[in-house]
Amino acid sequence: MATTTVLPARVRARRLPAWRSGPKPKRRTELGLLVFASAITVALYVVAEVGTKGKVPAHVGPILAVVLGMAILAHVANRWLAPDANAVVLPLAALLNGIGYVLIVRFTPPAAKAQATWAALGIICYVAVLLAVRHTRDMDRYRYLLLATAIALLVSPLVPHLGRPITTTRLCVGGGPIVFQPVEFAKLLLVVFFASYFAENKELLSIPTARVGNRLVLDPRPLVPILLFWAFAMGVIALEDDVGFAMLIFTVFVVMLWVATGRSAYILFAIALFAVGAFAASHLLSQVQTRIDLWLHAAPNTQLGYGFFDFAHGGIGGSGLGTDPLAGAYPWMHITTDMVFAAIGDQLGFVGAAAVVIAFVLLVGSGLRIAQAARSDFSRLVAVGLTAVLGFQAFFIMAGVTRLLPFTGITLPFVAYGGSSLIANYILIAVLVRISQEGSSTVSERAMGISLPSDTGFEVAT
Repeated sequence: MATTTVLPARVRARRLPAWRSGPKPKRRTELGLLVFASAITVALYVVAEVGTKGKVPAHVGPILAVVLGMAILAHVANRWLAPDANAVVLPLAALLNGIGYVLIVRFTPPAAKAQATWAALGIICYVAVLLAVRHTRDMDRYRYLLLATAIALLVSPLVPHLGRPITTTRLCVGGGPIVFQPVEFAKLLLVVFFASYFAENKELLSIPTARVGNRLVLDPRPLVPILLFWAFAMGVIALEDDVGFAMLIFTVFVVMLWVATGRSAYILFAIALFAVGAFAASHLLSQVQTRIDLWLHAAPNTQLGYGFFDFAHGGIGGSGLGTDPLAGAYPWMHITTDMVFAAIGDQLGFVGAAAVVIAFVLLVGSGLRIAQAARSDFSRLVAVGLTAVLGFQAFFIMAGVTRLLPFTGITLPFVAYGGSSLIANYILIAVLVRISQEGSSTVSERAMGISLPSDTGFEVAT
């Protein structure tokens, strides 16, 4: 028998702030992992400096203080705002961020200060999201506002005098020295909107209700609005000549639809749609055809060709931090952006590249574990979508560098140089941490015989 009552005193006591109830075991684990990640970052930095200049840098202490300071700031925020959240998401992000920073210091020193500034802004945004999003259901309530914001961000690079074209793509906006890529933030808002729509229409999208003859089939009408918007987003990104993000948004959309409905027919439909779209894009968009040609016939004197040679040059243990790449004429700025994974393979070898891959696998696994423990369909789909964004973005760029797939040119999360990507990814993991906190709280409350509905009131089993 279940009754509705106020929260009992023993539960109110359990909800005391973390600094009054003592540190949680997960937070102690997180602190230890953050210290370990910071130590690895500083050790790699020292090795790179010794290899380049032949001596230990005099400012190792301040570097360690800054790295540890940013990590501890995020850890304190977790201890205060998400004491029961997953303990490995933040340390893995800090480790990947640290590896990327060391490579940027090594190859493009003038950009290192900017990257450090963006990392600090990312940590600040991480804390701000934990403060602002106290309940994930709040995002569901503002889904159409978030959708309108996502559309504005997607279209903004096409606005005259606002968009900033870079080479063949039109993804940046800005004025003066401030330039950013709005699509990095739009993809997060799109995930929230997709999750809200799929969670609300889950039964209509998964249960056959339309009759065709003597058979019941899925009613396609609930899928029409979301497909029209998805086509609009794909068209805008195509106009901006960015193949990588178009493929990323398509993949995340299909994954979320499949997770929400469990219908394999959507996967088959998506494969057919992708085949038709890829064929049309390869004939209509010059950038797509160029990337396919480079994939099949990569010339040695191209960006991709240099990346292949550098990646192979590292061997098992790497050529060593501080050594020059095999392709000395290679534009080094691209090493820390598009081809940063090739730089990892060159400097740290197969061992270092495998470590980065494992870190991303652990990060994706943690995201899926968070989704599994989520307290609502909406939260579960948001966690799945954000994890898919992180995992597939890393997979696409690493597969492009290793020539498994055509090179897309998107950034490697947390590792590559770039402020928009870094800040957006810290926002991403902040939302995952919030969902993890809610899921962990729900599990604890159920273990105590308490069920917390997603709307109002508290249901106590008696």
